[in-house]
Amino acid sequence: MAKCVYPGSFDPMSNGHLDIIRRISKMFDEVHVLVSYNMFKHPAFSIEERVLMAKKVCKQLPNVIVKDYSGLVVNYCKENNINVIVRGMRNYSDYESEFSLFQYNRDIYPDVETILMMPTSKNQFVSSSAIKELVTFGVDIKKYVPKEILDEVVLKFKTNK
Repeated sequence: MAKCVYPGSFDPMSNGHLDIIRRISKMFDEVHVLVSYNMFKHPAFSIEERVLMAKKVCKQLPNVIVKDYSGLVVNYCKENNINVIVRGMRNYSDYESEFSLFQYNRDIYPDVETILMMPTSKNQFVSSSAIKELVTFGVDIKKYVPKEILDEVVLKFKTNK
């Protein structure tokens, strides 16, 4: 069985994330969407909220499993017999950080491979941080956020002003 993990903070999940998840769900028998903790980020949504939103967005994809994990992604891979990490890459600065991560991951777990996926052109520029900024200033974000979580995202930022 071919399995992969697609990790991210998903704060919130965007249409760019969903684009990649849909595409890899056709390539792998089992896709683990791993809602990760990141010590360098201060998420707007709790880990529980992010997992619930990811589950809502992915519920139509039967081979997608959504979980949270507080450790290194490579350790999750080892624990779950997963040899492929899928990472999204929108631009050159993403490439630089992904290249370093690839090297560390390979050093820690030599059996793991990393696949870099680019979102389709309409999602190339979409980022969770931009979505948060846009919605805070009242911009309609329905082109950038899956419809299943749109109301939750808008409500979060309307109440946090």
